[in-house]
Amino acid sequence: MDEGRLRLGEALIAAGAITPELLQEALEIQQRSGARLGEILLARGYVTRRQLYRALSQVWGIPYIELDKTTPDPQLAQQFDPEIIAKFRFFPLHQTEEAVTVAVAEPPGPEIEAQLRAVLGDKPIHFLATTQWDIERALLTFFRGHLLDKATFGLFQRAPQESAYTTLTRNQYLVFVGILLILVSCLFFQTKLALILLNLIVNVSFLVGILFKFVVSLAGAKIETKEPVTRQEVEALRDEELPRYTILVPVYQEANIIAKLLDNLLSLDYPPEKLEILLLMEENDEETIAAAKAARPPNLITFVIIPDAQPKTKPKACNVGLFLASGDYLVIYDAEDRPEPDQLKKAVVAFKKGEESLVCVQAALNYFNAYENFLTKMFTLEYSYWFDYMLPGLDRLRLPIPLGGTSNHFRTQILRQLGGWDPFNVTEDADLGIRAAAHGYTVGIVNSTTYEEANSRVYNWIRQRSRWVKGYMQTTLVHFRHPRRLARQLGWRGSLGFLLLVGGTPVIFLSNVIMWFIFTSWAFLSVHAFAFLFPMGILYIGLANFLIGNGLMIYLNMLAVVKRRFYRLLPYALLNPIYWILHSLAAYKALVQLVTRPHYWEKTFHGITQYTDGTTPP
Repeated sequence: MDEGRLRLGEALIAAGAITPELLQEALEIQQRSGARLGEILLARGYVTRRQLYRALSQVWGIPYIELDKTTPDPQLAQQFDPEIIAKFRFFPLHQTEEAVTVAVAEPPGPEIEAQLRAVLGDKPIHFLATTQWDIERALLTFFRGHLLDKATFGLFQRAPQESAYTTLTRNQYLVFVGILLILVSCLFFQTKLALILLNLIVNVSFLVGILFKFVVSLAGAKIETKEPVTRQEVEALRDEELPRYTILVPVYQEANIIAKLLDNLLSLDYPPEKLEILLLMEENDEETIAAAKAARPPNLITFVIIPDAQPKTKPKACNVGLFLASGDYLVIYDAEDRPEPDQLKKAVVAFKKGEESLVCVQAALNYFNAYENFLTKMFTLEYSYWFDYMLPGLDRLRLPIPLGGTSNHFRTQILRQLGGWDPFNVTEDADLGIRAAAHGYTVGIVNSTTYEEANSRVYNWIRQRSRWVKGYMQTTLVHFRHPRRLARQLGWRGSLGFLLLVGGTPVIFLSNVIMWFIFTSWAFLSVHAFAFLFPMGILYIGLANFLIGNGLMIYLNMLAVVKRRFYRLLPYALLNPIYWILHSLAAYKALVQLVTRPHYWEKTFHGITQYTDGTTPP
């Protein structure tokens, strides 16, 4: 829309679409933001898409067409690369012996003509104006198979070793079978010695994992008084220097909260003419689509209907959104998210201050229904510790950061270079963070919080947590297919940190319930029943795990509570060992699904909290 601003304004006034007063207001906004007049008028709701592009067709001197009332020639369209069509916003419609008809949502200048000539040669081109929305809908319709293939198998096709499409490689399978055979043989021929060694391995693994998290958390605590981005830096930003930002919002079976979601997104403090919000909805989710239409969202929100195909996962939907994204930067929000209003601006400052290798900054996540019940209280303790201490510690120690599922802010072009998200990994966010580090990019943090709905029902929590743990298992298997290559990419510190955090977390959860079983049996049933498992050295390690390990995790949760000033949660930090039992149950479910249903995405249901106003009680 590189139009002469007065000519466009005059055309809209003549058509009765806007008043002179609205035009003057839009021109004043244009002076501040540097955005194009058409974008301002559309984003602010002063005109509809069709009103704008009808006026633009007059400015460009070409007729206007509604694509939904015509049928493009599929054979002609298939001659073009859909990525070129999406980038330059044109769509080939028909061709005759005399000319080719092409719809455009941008003025037909030299760049568009060059792309068309590369396919059509010297044949005359007849241009028609249409909306960007029409172009995108035509893309999703006529390139459905291509987009599905790219969104689903794009990463696997370009780098199969980085995809979780294959759960276990042949070599990994042989290694695990070999370990299992050795274990069974040892248990059969040297039962007592084998059990002692297993007990030693479990206890040492548990202790190492806890100490690692403690050290990283201490590193995070050292920078808790520093603000990566200050309020003064945010206030110093001028609208004209702000980049275009794409917001991806994948939703599935979220009809009950879709109206609140739109309100949350529109509360962001960012020039709307520089925002592109893509609401990603599944084709067969008619209830959510109907609820979104009923909410009557403004023009800056675009509905993107994801074709119905397996796997039906969030990362596949996000890959479709990434294909259409036009922003310099891109962020993902979940359906229940309530980001702080200045988060996008803080992310912009963080990228400006960061190195060129900085591909992503992660905002903190916390919960607006923290005090609802025991489960939400424990969930809040956990998230406060993870995002306020663990991730800052990883950042300070320059270790790979497994991303959270939302509020990840990316440089869009680099995200495309990395291949987007892996639809076969059920923690696609954690995988992407590690993949970025393996390719030489860095992930940072930004001091802004997105508030979510904490799971308040045990079964729903276990579904969600088992998916997360299964995804950590998948990510470990994928990135340790070639350990020596990973060590070259991440260095020994990075590889060890990844193994202890992403690989070690499921191990800790799986071993935790075993250790509690042995301890309670030893303590309450028979002192001698398990005495042979605990030679003096192992006994000391076990006692250290019981006393120091649980003590450290309780202490870290207390620190996080104090920082967030959730003082009423302090006593609940003492109940952390009980919460870990739930983790163990979820981990064993994850282990079973890793074998039986590795790519199955367990849906987490939202909108079940009693707190609907978005406030956390003091």
